[in-house]
This record gives sequence, structure tokens and C-alpha cells, in this order.
Amino acid sequence: MKWDLIIFDCDGVLVDSEAIGNRFIAEALTDLGIETSTDEALAEFLGGKLTQIKISVEKKLDKKLPDNWVDKIYAKQFAEFKKSLKPITGIENVLRELKKNDVLMCVGSNGPLNKMDVSLSVTGLAHYFSGRIFSADHVGIPKPAPDLYLYCAEQLNCIPQRCLVVEDSPRGAAAGVSAGMTVFGYSGTDNSNDLRRAGCSIVSSKINDLLDFVGLL
Repeated sequence: MKWDLIIFDCDGVLVDSEAIGNRFIAEALTDLGIETSTDEALAEFLGGKLTQIKISVEKKLDKKLPDNWVDKIYAKQFAEFKKSLKPITGIENVLRELKKNDVLMCVGSNGPLNKMDVSLSVTGLAHYFSGRIFSADHVGIPKPAPDLYLYCAEQLNCIPQRCLVVEDSPRGAAAGVSAGMTVFGYSGTDNSNDLRRAGCSIVSSKINDLLDFVGLL
């Protein structure tokens, strides 16, 4: 099948940011008295939205957190991204081949646009998606709701059934499936079984296998 649009999640699919991002989430939770390791944060929050995490923590603690709690975590993440963030190994080769074959691509992430501005710029991937970077903030509801992916398709005049989503988190994969799209699961964090249960059509630990899946290898 020739896909009309390939929608990439950002964190953990394009940029190797999940461990960095969740390290600062874990630190912030531990500071609140909720002892959390980076691995535990990854397991619980992979693909999640930080504003939603704040809401769940407030419910757990039964108190409001400071208004700048999210912004302070982002500030720490962005500073570390600028120092050490790398693209996912092999992703630039994938993007280069897709672009060479005139495959339409966009980004659909739970993260805010300013986060993607940083992560895609420092890794040199932003130029592959110029004008085609979409956030859950555009639709007001994050994955696993399908709204963001349906919005991506609508913005680029594509029908969902001809869209392919590339995801590393079960909540993101579930969003793609709910949107009526096919989902390629990238198991970069060794979560193959969770991705399969979420409905991915194929799961691989090698992002380069995406080219084979779309018929470019």
C-alpha cells in the first residue's frame, strides 16, 4: 500500500528524549515525596503529556501543585536537550529515504510546540517537517484519544485509512488505532508486547524496518 501520509510521534521515535525527560519527571515527583526512579517514570508516563501528569499527581496528593511546576520541568529538560539530545539511531536515514521518495510526513506529539522546536532543532530533524508539526495542544485532548491524529490527517487533506502512524508508546499506538490508521510500533524501550496489545500492525526494535514496511527496501 502506498501511504498518503506518515505521522511520526516525536519523543522516542524521532528523538531519543524519553529517558532524559522522565529523569526530570522522576526527580520532581521524588521532591514531592513520591519516590520515583527514571525507569518507573518511563513505565508509567511513556508517551504521556506533562500537564496530564500534573493533574494525576494533584489527585494523588490531594493538593494543587504550583502553577509553574510543569514549566520548571520543561526548563530542565530543554537545557539537557540542548547539551545531549540525539536523534533515534537510524531515523535520519529513514526520513531521508521517505523525503527522496516524496512521501508526505508530519509530526503528531502530545508535547507542546516549544518542546518540539527545541528537540527537532538540536537534532537537525526539523527541516523534514517544515510547517507540518502538530501538538495535542492544537486539539485540547492528548493521546490515547484519536483527536490529534485525526487532526493531522485533516490538516494535510488525507483520509485516516491511508495514514501510517509511527509510535513507541502504547497510548500513542492506541490513538492511531482509534483513529482508523495503521500503526508501526517502534519498541525502542523494549515494550514490544505492550505495543502489540495496543494494536500495532508491526512491531520492531529497528526504526529502519519502517522502510521495508512501506516498501522502500
